[in-house]
Amino acid sequence: MIFWVPILSYVAVLLVTALSYSRAAPPRGPGLLAKLLLRYVCLFPVGLMGLWAALGHIMFPARSAAGIGWATSPFQIEVGAANLGIGLAGLIGAFYPNWGFRLAVAVMTAGFLGGAAVNHLIEIAEAGNYAAGNAGPILYTDVLTPLLLLILLALTYRSGRAASA
Repeated sequence: MIFWVPILSYVAVLLVTALSYSRAAPPRGPGLLAKLLLRYVCLFPVGLMGLWAALGHIMFPARSAAGIGWATSPFQIEVGAANLGIGLAGLIGAFYPNWGFRLAVAVMTAGFLGGAAVNHLIEIAEAGNYAAGNAGPILYTDVLTPLLLLILLALTYRSGRAASA
């Protein structure tokens, strides 16, 4: 699961975005595509993956820790709580298209996932930790998700700020 969920999350983003874009009324353009991608990145990689990670760290700490290549720790409850907050914020951001709210979600996600990505790289370099939950797809999505959110927010800045004003 720890290997496939991040991949399936991005497959869902692409499929649902393509479906939504194809069903949208003309004229369609890059602005609509960016808005749809932003919505579905909030929904799947941020929202649902955040809830999935929260469930894993809180309810199945031994399995989660083993998947990352770590020993079980009481800090997993705190990591799970952070994932819960990020996941809920991502779900809200998917259905509440306020540019400022989505910016806050992106900043929070960038801080948490960006920090996790740095820690994954340190674990690889110092401990040779190539466990799926440390060096697998989760590492790539820990980098890709915040970057994609920030890029999509930049692309939707004018239309998003005008709609939020």
